[in-house]
Amino acid sequence: MSLLFNTYPLARAALFSMDAEAAHELTLASLQKAYDCRLTRGLIASEPRKPCTLLGLPCRNPVGLAAGLDKNGAHIDALGNLGFGFVEVGTVTPKPQPGNPKPRMFRLPRAQALINRLGFNNQGLDAFIANVRKSQWRSQGGILGLNIGKNAATPIEQAVDDYLIGLEGVYPHADYITVNISSPNTQNLRTLQGENELAALLAPLAEKRKALADRDGRLVPIVVKIAPDLDTQQIDIIAEQLPRHGIDGVIATNTTLSRDAVQGLPHADEAGGLSGPPVHELSLAVISRLRHRLGGDYPIIGVGGVASGKQAREKIAAGANAVQIYTGLIYRGPALIEECVRALS
Repeated sequence: MSLLFNTYPLARAALFSMDAEAAHELTLASLQKAYDCRLTRGLIASEPRKPCTLLGLPCRNPVGLAAGLDKNGAHIDALGNLGFGFVEVGTVTPKPQPGNPKPRMFRLPRAQALINRLGFNNQGLDAFIANVRKSQWRSQGGILGLNIGKNAATPIEQAVDDYLIGLEGVYPHADYITVNISSPNTQNLRTLQGENELAALLAPLAEKRKALADRDGRLVPIVVKIAPDLDTQQIDIIAEQLPRHGIDGVIATNTTLSRDAVQGLPHADEAGGLSGPPVHELSLAVISRLRHRLGGDYPIIGVGGVASGKQAREKIAAGANAVQIYTGLIYRGPALIEECVRALS
């Protein structure tokens, strides 16, 4: 186990004394510095193996990084070096945007949870692609997912235009592309999960993907990321629409608006999406229903509340083919990656 894995609990105490977003930025900057130095790069490296196939792609292991940790794709190699089988970065929007006013990220330590209302803060598509092009992760055998969204200023009726711009921009640089229609922090975004709205989004994306595949000579898988706050009928509609439009997989789930599991805790009433273990059971229910409706072969990536190897196993048992982590990484540190890979072995 690497030096970083053993020392993270000490670093966490200092990080948790800071504002959550400031600590997030400091952690990424420190990780990048450690990676950039050849002497320390090996000290933080890990490569747990459990080879698998995801979306037709060969992965070193079925444990990935969820989108949101590295919104600008600026730290792909450093994060991949921690032992992930696949790394997803973004969400990126066509134009740069600052996101919502600060403070906008809050810890709920008793629940090992976070609430964020960041609002797709990012430097825009051009900067994102420049960062992705600099990374070596894909050339070293890593799988890279690029997550696209819409700008806050774009009316929801014109959302498809932003997704088409994003799809075309990231297409040459992605192993798979995630269409994020489930963040609770962009007004009306989740309405795109409705039956008519979803069809109106997916049909043009499928058509554009075909043109891009013809141009580039490669078909890049597209997956859709959905919310945990869906009823059975809504899940069934999504499960019907995805294969119909040639979508290759689904990520279940994003953050939740529910506060049932954290009532009374400090910051529990902050607006935004709740992540961490309180989302786990909600995510399992969505995954289980999706698997029931989609059959045994359709790729499902399970995310939401994986804070232990046991919870990773439960995601797979519910029907997921692979898992992603984010909030668990903040509370447990990089040791969680290896623990989850071991649990799934």
